[in-house]
Amino acid sequence: MQAFDPTDIHFMTRAIELAREAERAGEVPVGAVVVKDSVIVGEGWNRPIGTNDPTAHAEIVALRAAAQTLGTYRLLDTTLYVTLEPCPMCAGAMVHARVKRLVFAATDPRAGAAGSVFNIVQHEALNHRVVCESGVLQEECSRMLREFFLARR
Repeated sequence: MQAFDPTDIHFMTRAIELAREAERAGEVPVGAVVVKDSVIVGEGWNRPIGTNDPTAHAEIVALRAAAQTLGTYRLLDTTLYVTLEPCPMCAGAMVHARVKRLVFAATDPRAGAAGSVFNIVQHEALNHRVVCESGVLQEECSRMLREFFLARR
């Protein structure tokens, strides 16, 4: 079993708390936090259903909040923690925002864009690449997603 950095576990734990907020609201349980200099500068959870906004994924909500907090759309030297591997839209937003590092828990074999299906965050044609780490609290996040979808069937 891989040993993960305690800081990564700490911030992923907060992302899991946010995913639970999404679940309570009837949304797919995904949570995200953006961290700069060991401080959370943005956080969010999935809200597309409740907001009637297809772009209101946890990562986008967190990136928007971080940009407001920092007063810039360039999120240099930040790390984004998210409970599920980002989709192509969210991966593209991270590249455009210049997020330095992505840490995600569960892989998404259907739409993952950080190595599972696509690898947008490290694509050589783009002018920025995001450093990635996966698997932090993976089992807990995978279980939460499985249970959510089983309950909806």
